[in-house]
Amino acid sequence: MSRIFGRCFCKSIRFEVDGPEKFACFCYCQSCQRAAGAPVVAWATYRKASFHVIAGSVCWRESSPGVTRGHCAACGTSISYENQARPGEIDIAVSVLDDPDGPEMRAHIWTEDKSPWMKIGDKLPVYKKNIG
Repeated sequence: MSRIFGRCFCKSIRFEVDGPEKFACFCYCQSCQRAAGAPVVAWATYRKASFHVIAGSVCWRESSPGVTRGHCAACGTSISYENQARPGEIDIAVSVLDDPDGPEMRAHIWTEDKSPWMKIGDKLPVYKKNIG
């Protein structure tokens, strides 16, 4: 397995995760938009047991029932997303990876919440809600 590293904006949090990712997608849901302050968030899914903070401390917060998000308390960088419906998995924000070009993006999800001015220009599958 390849070891993947990442960090928050202020560099107080460093982490590692064993890759490759199980899945990666662009999420347009309103929850991700508000949590990240962005119209879309790219996520890569890994085994939760393979995620290790190696410097600093992630601030964990339940953002909605069954959902826990991790961020840096110092700079606010969104780091992770966990959903009780997918036990044993953790989504890592692709933009915080040292190599954000590493994960292979596979879909666009929750596009029913997408801002109308956001245009999807690739050939990846598009889902109004989540996959499945």
